[in-house]
Amino acid sequence: MIGQAGKALLNHVHGGLIFKRRVAVLAGALAQAMPQGGRVLDLGCGDGQVAMALMALRPDLKVEGVDVLVRPVTHIPVTQYDGVTLPFADGSFDYVSIVDVLHHTDDPAAVLAEAARVSRLGVVVKDHLREGWLAGATLRLMDWVGNRGHDVRLPYNYLDRQEWNAAFSHARLGVADRQNRLGLYPVPLNWVFERQLHFVMRLHRLPAIA
Repeated sequence: MIGQAGKALLNHVHGGLIFKRRVAVLAGALAQAMPQGGRVLDLGCGDGQVAMALMALRPDLKVEGVDVLVRPVTHIPVTQYDGVTLPFADGSFDYVSIVDVLHHTDDPAAVLAEAARVSRLGVVVKDHLREGWLAGATLRLMDWVGNRGHDVRLPYNYLDRQEWNAAFSHARLGVADRQNRLGLYPVPLNWVFERQLHFVMRLHRLPAIA
């Protein structure tokens, strides 16, 4: 258990060492992943800081958010949803971005399928790859430090390469572009927490089966 004072200290330390850099790096990676402008849905957007930073880099993008819990203060418009069905029509957005959300869900493939349904051009995913020495334990530590202070649900549902490919196949999505080295952590933290544990992928919708 961790009390309110412990959570506040954890958030302060994480914010000073990691969070500001993380927002800037992720915004840059998302800006690179989306090759053209349009309307973007940030699925699981939190307070929208990454989306706001993305629009600063890419004024041609218009981003709004959706989340199961709408925070009192957000940097972008946010719609609440039930975690199962996105409250938007098919193809409502050019892209859907999903940043470090899928490993917090029980069924990443189902969430991806919903994202694909409401997107026209593709889905951009930032998440983790459970592969390599002590990958699972390292990811759990990162997740706990970054999220425990905010009472975020932590099922630690990290996928390996085969499981990701199965999730993409279920959602009828194919890989169009991949970034493996993001630079989320400064030296020497990157030696432990970067490796091949993070990726950003742009996925395109596959043709429907006749």
